[in-house]
Amino acid sequence: MDSRDQGEPRQLHPLPKGLVEVYGLIAVLVVLIPEWIADGTLNLGGRVVRNPLPMSGPAWKAIPELQLAALSLAELRILASRMRLIGYASDSRDKLTRRLLRRMRRRLRHRWNAL
Repeated sequence: MDSRDQGEPRQLHPLPKGLVEVYGLIAVLVVLIPEWIADGTLNLGGRVVRNPLPMSGPAWKAIPELQLAALSLAELRILASRMRLIGYASDSRDKLTRRLLRRMRRRLRHRWNAL
């Protein structure tokens, strides 16, 4: 009979320490070298881009969804306070954004109807 049939645990042969270190080095190089190449490619010409999406275009000033997306949660809550929303402090970012958008659209409709 085979030793596996008797319920004895299977013996694994350990890898040599040098081979484990070589595998670790290869794994690090496979991750780091492509990252260095990508970083060097992005920084060609000595340009370091800190904010890749400038928010100064006309769309950011005209579209309410983009305006609210640019605000932090604290800024959204300040805006909700100014717009006199009730119970805004416990709202999540998504719910608060939806409520603010509804209020902003409602105000825009009232302005257009008044003209």
